[in-house]
Parts: sequence; C-alpha cells; structure tokens
Amino acid sequence: MAMRKNVLLVILLLPVMSYAGIPAGYYDSAQGLSGEALQWALHNIIDNHTVISYDYIWTAFFTTDDRYGNKVWDMYSNYNYVLGDDQGGSASGEGEGYNREHSWPKSWFNDNSPMNTDLFHIVPSDIYVNNRRSNYPYAEVGSTTWISQNGSRLGYSSTPGYSGMAFEPIDMYKGDFARNYFYMATRYKGEDSGWAGSPMTDGADLEDWAVDMLMEWHQNDPVSDKELDRNEAVYAIQDNRNPFIDHPEYVQYVYDPQSGIEQGVQPAVVFFQASPNPFTSTTVISYDLTSNESVSLHIYDTCGRLVSTLQESLLTAAGSHQFSWAGVYQNGATAAPGVYFAIMRTTAGSSALRMVRICN
Repeated sequence: MAMRKNVLLVILLLPVMSYAGIPAGYYDSAQGLSGEALQWALHNIIDNHTVISYDYIWTAFFTTDDRYGNKVWDMYSNYNYVLGDDQGGSASGEGEGYNREHSWPKSWFNDNSPMNTDLFHIVPSDIYVNNRRSNYPYAEVGSTTWISQNGSRLGYSSTPGYSGMAFEPIDMYKGDFARNYFYMATRYKGEDSGWAGSPMTDGADLEDWAVDMLMEWHQNDPVSDKELDRNEAVYAIQDNRNPFIDHPEYVQYVYDPQSGIEQGVQPAVVFFQASPNPFTSTTVISYDLTSNESVSLHIYDTCGRLVSTLQESLLTAAGSHQFSWAGVYQNGATAAPGVYFAIMRTTAGSSALRMVRICN
C-alpha cells in the first residue's frame, strides 16, 4: 500500500457539514482503525449496495447531477445541457450532447457488474470530451495535445511515476475525482479478480504514483456542496455512501495515517463519539488521545454558529476523556431540537461529530 509522508490534513468547517446526512452508527465499525484495517472496515460498510440497471443511470442523473434546475452538471465541459433532452448519441465536436462517463474506465474492470453501474464513479459528461478522454489515466499533463472548452487537458503526463498519455480535469473538480477513486479502491477491494487494470491501477488497488497525486488533489480541492448533495442522492438510490466525502480524514488514515503508520505513529484522536445520540436532555461526548495534545472542543449549529465551548486550547493528557453537554447555549438558554456538531481541534488536525437533539 502506498504511503505519503508529511501530509497536512486540514478539515474545514464547511466540509464538516457533510456529516449531517450520515445515519447514526453508520461508521461505528471503523472507529479507531487505520491503514488497511480501516479500508477493510469501510469496504464491509459500503459493500453489497443496491445495483441499478445501465439504463437507469440516465434517470439517476436527474437527482445526482442536476445543476441549478434541470441542467447537467458536467465536469468536463461548460455546456448547459438539459437533463434528458440532450442525452446520448454521437458527436463530432463539443456541445452536441452528454453521455455516461465511467471516470474509472470500464475497460479497467472488464465492464463487469456491479461496478459498471456504480454511480459513485459514473458522471454525465460531454460526449466528445468523453471520447477524447477515452480510458487514459488521470494525471497532471505536461505536453498538451488537446484542451476542452472548460480547460480539461489531454496530453503526456508530467506526474512522477507515469509519463504516458493522460487526461487532466480542471482544478475545481480534481478532488471530486480523487474521492471517486478512493471510493472505488475501497468498495471493490478484494472483489477485483480478473480486472484488466491500467497504468494507474492494479485491479482495484491504486498504484503508488496515483495515490500520491490523488491525495494532493484531495487536499487541494476539499469536499464541496456539490459532492455533499451528490453523496446523499446516490445514497438514496444505492443505499451506500462514499466514506471519503463523509470523512475526508479517512484518506490520510487509510493511505498515510497522520504521516507515519510505518513508524508506529497513530492518529492523535482515535475515538470520538456522543452517547446517547440522538439525545433528549444530555449527551456525553467521549474521546481518546494517543498523546498529550492541546484540545479545543466546541458545539456548533447547522449554520456554523458557536453554541457552546466545552474546552478551549487546553493541554490534555493521553487517555480517555468525557464531557457532558446538556443541550444549552453558553448563556444557559436551552438549545432547540435539531442537528448539532461537536468539533474537536488538536495540533494533529480536526475531527467532527454529528449529534441530534430530539424532543422529550
């Protein structure tokens, strides 16, 4: 498994809001794990999803990739295609319609089921640009041979580890495709017998150079509202989620847990939960530290407004710690029933926890 050293993980408040749709307990079996153990746990969580037909992908796009009202959210081009009206067919140039793009090309897994209809890696794209992308790996392109209308590039890779022909999406979507790939590598881990593979993949496993590049794309283009909405829409159809959208920190915990699993370094925070959750009057927030850390622990509402400060930059010893929150604001006012977020920050990064306060 590829490891990347000295990667700084920063979890901003906006991506934290992605936790709002995670069902209670969905990732419980992944708590405290890292490396391949975490990847296997995530695989078991998202495995055996509801499989759709190839034709149903067109229908799915109406909820998974609707951009501002019946328009196609195409990450390869700038054309404002109408969902349904402009689908399918052939094209001799850009702007002539959209089709179903397997961002992880079908030839890499021999067009087998269920991955050939897995919506987490299938996106609508301009027909002509899709054809130009072909089944080339994603990479940073140096010597460019062609550029799409939105700036996606085809050419020879300048990414260390691969020098062949490659396709480079624009910067604002690189993180989207990176998290799609981390999903695929996890969802189909151990289920890739006979896959043809590619210069970027060995079965469902990502090559080392690809991991390094995709981790950079993931960090430079954080989870967006588009991805949060798409994750929920796909979940409604397939009944599984992309863990790397719900928990962006899982990328590092799997491929490079806190920059040093090979050296025995574990994530500073290995356990973070609230119990009971949902709760009516009081919940107990618990966390474990693997080392002494300066810890801040705050409660926010869904608008990102501070509700309560439980701990502020306090040097905290390694071990288990608990705080009770009685569902009240700093001024003592009772917080209304609803969704709240406990955000913990340490020198190693940030963690988020979704909590639900319900009526008595």
